[in-house]
Amino acid sequence: MRILVTNDDGINAPGLWKVAESLQALGDVVVVAPDRDQSGVGTSRTLLQVLRVIEVESRIEGVPARSVHGTPADCVILAMETLFPEPFDLLVSGINPGANLGLDVLDSGTVGGAFRGYFRGIPSIAVSVTSLSNVRYDLAARVTAELAKAISDHKLSQPMIFNVNVPNIATDQIDKVEMTTLGPKAYLESVVEGKDGRRVHYWIHHNKPIGDHAEEGTDIWAVRHNRISITPMDPTFISGHGGQDFGPVAQQLSNRLGTNGHQTNGHH
Repeated sequence: MRILVTNDDGINAPGLWKVAESLQALGDVVVVAPDRDQSGVGTSRTLLQVLRVIEVESRIEGVPARSVHGTPADCVILAMETLFPEPFDLLVSGINPGANLGLDVLDSGTVGGAFRGYFRGIPSIAVSVTSLSNVRYDLAARVTAELAKAISDHKLSQPMIFNVNVPNIATDQIDKVEMTTLGPKAYLESVVEGKDGRRVHYWIHHNKPIGDHAEEGTDIWAVRHNRISITPMDPTFISGHGGQDFGPVAQQLSNRLGTNGHQTNGHH
């Protein structure tokens, strides 16, 4: 198995190398990661300027490593299209310090990197630990390796993204591993205004809580109850319409626009 490892925290992040090390026993591992912190960039690509790539000294013998002056998505695209043209069987993005839960995953560079693997037809894992300080990477690395092996053993019928969140607690405190769904978005953005002389600047922070409505079965609920959350995702994960029937809305638009299968003269 050939495994591509990336992240959004940069080539020197400890979680990146911890998970790469844990995957070595499963096959050939390659590391391609941003040259700096790219947190919060989602699935964004660099299209309006060139990208620079540097071969860096790997921390793991036998694991080639490159740093990219770009986003996690850039790293995956370059790795798969140009840098390492032999096909990969799995992509792993992480280990991220800090949770990636609920609909906030749409902002995550960690999950954004995993999406780029999925778009190219390979199973992808995004993995995070639910703490920003005193982060315990060992359990998350072990979970990722075990999940990677399970994916390989069971041969998925189609590619999938697995978003993994591991509570930052000792292994013996973990209640269980749970397959979950995405919870609600937990944070919006606040803006801090400042001045540089006469010029005004703004700094956006992703730190504005918008409520706590996580239900049992969601990723947010699971990690709060000391469970390892694994959320299988594909692009349909946000297209369920919340169980609402929008047929009447579509019918009203059809009526107003005269698109009910016959020509109209524009008069109503």
